[in-house]
Amino acid sequence: MTSVNDLRSSFTNYFTRNGHEAVASSPLVPRNDPTLMFTNAGMVQFKNTFTGIEKRPYSRATSAQKCVRAGGKHNDLDNVGFTARHHTFFEMLGNFSFGDYFKEEAIELAWTLLTKEWDLPKEKLMVTVYQDDDEAMALWKKIAGLGEDRIVRLGAKSNFWQMGDTGPCGPCSEIFYDHGEHVWGGPPGSPEEDGDRWIEIWNLVFMQYEQQGDGSRDSLPRPSIDTGMGIERIAAVMQGVHDNYDIDLFKSLIGAAASATGVDPKGEGNRSLRVIADHLRSMSFLIAEGVLPSNEGRGYVLRRIMRRAMRHATLLGASEPVIHKLVSTLVREMGQAYPELRSGEAMIAETVRLEEGRFLKTLGRGLQILADETKDMNEGAVLDGGSAFKLYDTYGFPLDLTQDALRLRGITVDQPGFDAAMAAQKAEARASWSGAGGAATDTVWFGLADKLGPTEFLGYETETAEAEIKALLKDGVEVAALAADEEGIVVVNQTPFYGESGGQVGDSGALHGDGLAADVQDTQKFHGVFAHMVKVSEGTLKVGQPITLVVDHTRRSSIRSNHSATHLLHEALRIVLGDHVAQKGSMVSPDRLRFDFVHTKPVTEQEMAEVEDIANAIVLQNTPVETRLMGVDEAKESGARALFGEKYGDEVRVVAMGEPTGNGLGWSVELCGGTHVRRTGDIGLVSIVAESAVGAGVRRIEALTGTAARHRGNTNVAIVNSAAGLLRSGGHEVLERIAALQEQLKRSEKALSDAKQKLAMGGGSEKTEGPEIINGIAFVGRVVEGLQPKDLRGLMDQTKKQVGSAVIAIVGVTDDGKAGLAVGVTEDLIGKASAVDLVRAGSAALGGQGGGGRPDMAQAGGPNGSKAEEALAAIRALL
Repeated sequence: MTSVNDLRSSFTNYFTRNGHEAVASSPLVPRNDPTLMFTNAGMVQFKNTFTGIEKRPYSRATSAQKCVRAGGKHNDLDNVGFTARHHTFFEMLGNFSFGDYFKEEAIELAWTLLTKEWDLPKEKLMVTVYQDDDEAMALWKKIAGLGEDRIVRLGAKSNFWQMGDTGPCGPCSEIFYDHGEHVWGGPPGSPEEDGDRWIEIWNLVFMQYEQQGDGSRDSLPRPSIDTGMGIERIAAVMQGVHDNYDIDLFKSLIGAAASATGVDPKGEGNRSLRVIADHLRSMSFLIAEGVLPSNEGRGYVLRRIMRRAMRHATLLGASEPVIHKLVSTLVREMGQAYPELRSGEAMIAETVRLEEGRFLKTLGRGLQILADETKDMNEGAVLDGGSAFKLYDTYGFPLDLTQDALRLRGITVDQPGFDAAMAAQKAEARASWSGAGGAATDTVWFGLADKLGPTEFLGYETETAEAEIKALLKDGVEVAALAADEEGIVVVNQTPFYGESGGQVGDSGALHGDGLAADVQDTQKFHGVFAHMVKVSEGTLKVGQPITLVVDHTRRSSIRSNHSATHLLHEALRIVLGDHVAQKGSMVSPDRLRFDFVHTKPVTEQEMAEVEDIANAIVLQNTPVETRLMGVDEAKESGARALFGEKYGDEVRVVAMGEPTGNGLGWSVELCGGTHVRRTGDIGLVSIVAESAVGAGVRRIEALTGTAARHRGNTNVAIVNSAAGLLRSGGHEVLERIAALQEQLKRSEKALSDAKQKLAMGGGSEKTEGPEIINGIAFVGRVVEGLQPKDLRGLMDQTKKQVGSAVIAIVGVTDDGKAGLAVGVTEDLIGKASAVDLVRAGSAALGGQGGGGRPDMAQAGGPNGSKAEEALAAIRALL
């Protein structure tokens, strides 16, 4: 048997021996294609290489690419567990040629690997070609020796590939494997082709045309190759099984899931076990890359995947979180090939465990609410989309769970109505960005980048520079000039201004020249082009003019201090909280810094103090901040921390701070393109001012540095001194005095409440005033001034004990003129009178709305305490 891990290595080793560059899998969140939710094919990371936008130092490549298809156009989620070959997560093995070899070598490489390296029997293989691709037909005959009965011509739907409506495209050739007569199905192109006997194992795409907008196709000057082989499918072939879920990897995962849930892996619960095993891979890899469950975008798809798996766990009888226990098995199976699983194992397991806990609570609550919403519905009814959306939006109950729960009763959900409610909420919440550069589209910036090239950044070494105006924009359109009082964008050949990126805000400052001046209000960066948002104060800016750019030094200095402090805090957090801490975002402004990081629980005050102490210890070292350019692999080997999934060039900027421990470059070493202080002492002081949650498994700290931190400290000292003066104590005694005063106040409030209750009961006498009889029922009604609503229940209980059998209504009028109302019914009168009905009648008189409780005790309130007697009258009338 050949394991999945063996096949992955065998494939890449074969192609590297044949001159291909082994390229690591790109992230599941695409960095070069905003149209994709997740990477869904091996060619995604090479898209710009195929189109010619990006140049790489090699013309042949091979990769094992992790892929997810669970949202958008490529959505296999609902099929998982019901078929032999559908997955949300899968690995795509591929080999690629960027204008190097073409059809003949691609076919030869594929056929040699399958039949000689892997020794698959030729009689088990057949291929398809595009109906007009005579060249591919001839090559298969020549190289593989296949007869025409083993080569099937098919139309464009099956055998012609396009990147989009326009762009590279070409015919493809698919290789099929025959699983044998015992499996139903026919070869491709036959009426039984949808069966499972003949399975596509490899697709070779021959990119040889450029699709034009008018429908015509031009031949590409450098035809290319893009292939894809699902590792799960080929593993099934190589291991002699028909079902992907019977390969070694899935056997291990399904076995672990069966053990965790206590079911037979081959029993009735097998389908649910398959769902759990497949979804475990998707959720773990996505979490490892920093995607976290949420209610929108990629986080929502992840949550759907997770909760679908968790729902199947409950169908197997699990009442406690179990899926997080399976992460270690996945890491053992795939961690060697994908080290991000190993480094993120603890975070992945904890994130899954927390989501499982939330889901189990959501499931019980949601099913109860859904049952109430649909109790009067019969088979064939449709739940309106608005109600389904309320379940999702308010109670966190996903649409697919609503649909699953109602399917057994034959009730469907108004999907268009749900989608409309979702769209309305997003439209309301969507914040529109406005600014001088807001109207400039990606098309404009791509055009400028192509025409001008990237702006050279000089700001690491200087805050002043000479430059030439290369382009001007107003309202998103290129213009020849910007006159006085106009706002627009200035693009130059080189600049000391930092363009906003990596969490660091853009610089501001000024530019001037011969008879002209402008304020630079912000600096952004689009595709390597720096955009200076300006307002012209004097003269007219024109393309081709020489100018001088001057950064606001004070503002830049504060930004640098805050940015360097984020690096120190990052490392300090890892030391105090653990290696799972990973940056999830930051904001570095002149006023303060904000740093988001992965951590599953609040940071304690003691931990915060320790983090702050460690960071300030490095500040006090006052060591130089070292920056150097290094090869990306060299930088990572040196210990530099990189954000997982970030795309780095061949050379990266490494920032090292603090005295190194061991043989490292520094105490904190990170890949970073931002601006930093010259020495750690320039930061002055780091003061953490807040810690909070920003999402599931993500925490945020906010901090001040330098002068801002010192001012905050001085302000706090002044507050303590003022408090000490008012309390007539020393500063060190303030907390003790406040605690003592709070305890004294608590005792006084308790004594006052007891006194008011005694007064309400008749000054502490043993018996209260006798009840009046209404319709054969004893009624006690009273108004008590200065009594808080929270004290009404105790007074009610005392009154019940005194009167024995009665309906009791007490109105407590607070000092601010509002009223609380309590109505009690003794046990012998329940059935003759309802406290809930009576309290609602009284509440209406007080200007309140409703009220609630039990038949024997209910409470309400209202804003108009002056109507207390009217409230009692309303209760009498109802009796």
